[in-house]
Amino acid sequence: MFNINKPVLDDGEPKDDLKFMKNINGESRTPISNESAIELSKPEENVPKFTVQEEALLQNSTSINYAIANGMVSMEKHELVNGGEGEPRRLDENKDTTELSKASEDPISVSVKDAKPESRNMTEDAGSVLSVGGSAPFKNALSSDWADMVDGFQRLALDSRLGIPIIYGIDAVHGNSGVYGTTIFPHNVGLGATRDADLIRRIGIATALEVRASGINYTFAPCVAVCRDPRWGRCYESYSEDTDTVRKMTSIIAGLQGQPPEGHPNGYPFVAGRNNIIACAKHFVGDGGTYRGINEGNTILSYEDLERIHMVPFLDCISQGISTIMASYSSWNGHQLHAHHFLLTEVLKDKLGFQGVVLSDWEALNRLSNPRGSNYRYCISAAVNAGIDMVMVGLKHEQFVDDLMLLVESGEIPMARIDDAVERILRVKFVAGLFEYPFADRSLLDLVGCKLHRELACEAVRKSLVLLKNGKDPKKPFLPLHKNAKKILVTGTHADDLGYQCGGWTITWYGGSGNITIGTTILDAIKNAVGGETEVIHEKYPSPDTLAGQDFSYAIVAVGEDPYAEFTGDNSELLIPFNGADVISSVADRIPTLVILISGRPLVLEAWLLEKIDAFVAAWLPGTEGAGIVDVIFGDYEFKGKLPVTWFKKVEQLPMNSGDNSYDPLFPFGFGLTYNEEKSLD
Repeated sequence: MFNINKPVLDDGEPKDDLKFMKNINGESRTPISNESAIELSKPEENVPKFTVQEEALLQNSTSINYAIANGMVSMEKHELVNGGEGEPRRLDENKDTTELSKASEDPISVSVKDAKPESRNMTEDAGSVLSVGGSAPFKNALSSDWADMVDGFQRLALDSRLGIPIIYGIDAVHGNSGVYGTTIFPHNVGLGATRDADLIRRIGIATALEVRASGINYTFAPCVAVCRDPRWGRCYESYSEDTDTVRKMTSIIAGLQGQPPEGHPNGYPFVAGRNNIIACAKHFVGDGGTYRGINEGNTILSYEDLERIHMVPFLDCISQGISTIMASYSSWNGHQLHAHHFLLTEVLKDKLGFQGVVLSDWEALNRLSNPRGSNYRYCISAAVNAGIDMVMVGLKHEQFVDDLMLLVESGEIPMARIDDAVERILRVKFVAGLFEYPFADRSLLDLVGCKLHRELACEAVRKSLVLLKNGKDPKKPFLPLHKNAKKILVTGTHADDLGYQCGGWTITWYGGSGNITIGTTILDAIKNAVGGETEVIHEKYPSPDTLAGQDFSYAIVAVGEDPYAEFTGDNSELLIPFNGADVISSVADRIPTLVILISGRPLVLEAWLLEKIDAFVAAWLPGTEGAGIVDVIFGDYEFKGKLPVTWFKKVEQLPMNSGDNSYDPLFPFGFGLTYNEEKSLD
C-alpha cells in the first residue's frame, strides 16, 4: 500500500517560480520591480545543510557541539535538568542519556501570551513559542514589529543556560495570515479547485518569504485532511474530499521548505535555507472523516480505509521532507489520536519512517481526561508515551514541566522516550539552520504584501473560481459581463467586506469583518474594472426603491458565510447566512443577476433559487485579492476551477462523496463550466 511516488507537477516541466506571471493566453508579464530579481525557489547560497551523518552527533557522541552567535557550546549527554534554582537535579547518574533538561527545554511549546521574559518558561523551559490567533505585538502590527518581538524571544533563548534557539510557530495557513499587511491567499478548498500543483508550490514559496520576514521560522501548515463532510467547521482547510487531489496539493511543502535534493533519505526533515520555513502536515490522521463532520469527533473506519483515504497524503508529505506532523484532536474508532501509540509510533514513526517531530495540537493533552485537564499528569503520560514529541501546553507550561519530571523519575515515561523526542526536535532545529541564523532576515521585509505576491494571489483566485451556471438558456450565456454597461447594482453582505473574503485564520483565530488587513474587495475591483461611463450603485441590502428601478443592466450579488474556525464552524444546516437566499431572490426577481458565493464549502441551493438567477460562481474564501474574481467575470481570463468537493442537493444526503454507491449531487465532484465549453467535468 505504501509504495507511493511523489506527486508530480501538471506538465512535469520546471517552472520559473514567481519571477514571471502568465495571463490566460500564456503571455509572460515583465518582472515587477527589483523583487523579481530574487531567486525565490532557490535556497540561499552558503547556508549549511545538515546531513544524516551530522545527525549521528545526536546518537553516537557523549557531547553535542553546536554553533551559536557567540561561539561553541557543549551539551553533555550525562548532564541532567536544572530545576530552575540551585544545582542540576540528577535522576540516574549511571544513565548515558540525553539530558532531561531538554525534556523541559524543547518538548514544551508555549503561547506568546504566556511567554513572559521574567518567568521560568523563557529562561529554562520553552524550546518553542507559538502565536495563537490574535496574539500580535499590538493591533495592526507590521512584519517588522513581529520581527522585533520574535527576535526578542530568540535572544532570551540564546542567553539561557544552554543557548538553544527556539522554534517560533504561527498558523500561516493561507499566506502569513496572522500578520497585518501580508498577502492572503485563498483558503485550501479554493486551491484544491485549481488542481494546479505548481501554483500551490509557488504560493508556498511566497508564504515562506513573508513568514521569514516577520522573524518566524515555523508554520502549522499544510492541512492535508481529506474532508468527507462539509458540515465540518474545518472543511475550508481541506483541499478536497478526494485523496488524490489532496496528494497533488502537497506540492506546497516544496515551496515552504524547499525541494529536497536527489537521494535525500526518506522520512528525514528538510529545510533548504534561510528563505524557507519549517512546515507541519496536519492533522494525523482522519480528522476529515469524523461522524457527521463534528470537529474533534470520532472517525469510524477500518484501518484499511483510514490508510487509503486519510493517511496517504501524509506519505507524500514525508517523502518531501516534511519536518513536523501534528496529531489530530479527533479519535479513531473511539481512541483519541493524541494517546494512540499504534498510529503515532508503530505506524507513523516505525512503519512510515518519519524522523521529524510529532507535535500536539493546542492544549490537546487536556482533552485526554474527563473533565478536561482533571488528571493532567495522566494526560502527559498518555500523550508522550504514545509518541508526542512536542506539546503545545497553553496555560499549563510550568505544571507540564514539573509533572513530566516526576513521570520520568518514576519510570512511567521511559528516558528513552525523552531521548527520542529530544533527538527529533534538535534534528529539526539543526536542519532549519536555527543555530546559525536564529534571527529575522530584515532584507525580506520589502517582499511582504508586494505586488509580485499579490499578482500570485490574483492568479490563485482566478484559477479557483468554479462556474456552476451561465445563463438560463445554455445557448445564451450570461457571462462574461460587459464592462461598459450603463448602470449596475452591486449588493450583498460580501461585496465590500475584506474580512469576509478572507474567512477564518485571518489576523485572529476566527477572522472578522471589515478592513481587517490590506487588500481589494470585490466592489473595489469592480469599480476599477468598469468603464468610465458606467454607474456603479452599491447597497449592502438593496432597498425596495432601488430594486424598483428598471434601468440596471445587471446586478452582482455577493453573499456567503461569516468567518469561523474549528468547532465554531460546525454546521448541520448549511444555509446561506444573513438571509442570503432572500437577498438573491429579491434582486433576481427584477434584475438579471450574477451570484458570487463566498464560502468555505458548498451551501444549500434550492432549485427554485437556482432557476431565478442567471449565473452562479463559487468563489470559496479568496483572500485579499478580490480583483481575481473580477478579472474572470468580465472575461479577461477563463474559468478554470473544478469542484474540489461534491455539491449536495440537501443536507440529509450528507456525507456524500464521489464514488459512493448512492451519489445524486446537485453538482458532482470535478464539475465546472467554462466560457469556451458548454460544460466541463474533471
